[in-house]
Amino acid sequence: MKQITIISGNQPGIIAEISETLARQAINIENIDAESFAESAITILSVDRYDEALRLLQAIPGIKAVTEDALVIRIKDEPGALARIARRFSDAGINLRSLRFLQRDNDYGLVAICAERGQEARDLVKDVLVGEK
Repeated sequence: MKQITIISGNQPGIIAEISETLARQAINIENIDAESFAESAITILSVDRYDEALRLLQAIPGIKAVTEDALVIRIKDEPGALARIARRFSDAGINLRSLRFLQRDNDYGLVAICAERGQEARDLVKDVLVGEK
């Protein structure tokens, strides 16, 4: 899964500008997370038309839009399940850049993870990776 990370100043209207830019081209936002830190803001989103969205967002003055591949894993929705996955990365010395729950359904959850060292990270979670055997 590809996701777009947007780095901007922490100012009123940034989410409106992002969402309106995408809406004008009928691009659907599937997931969005936004956080502010002092004078900066980070918005992470996934969309239905990734390449076009990235191009449009990169054209907005004052923001930086970059791309990352996210690993989507399926874990049991129970205490400690996420901790066990995080420990794998820690023990391997691989930093997590972002992590977010995408969906909870029945007894399982889908989690998107962006990490350093892509192939090594993928190998760490291949037993719970969605879409791969």
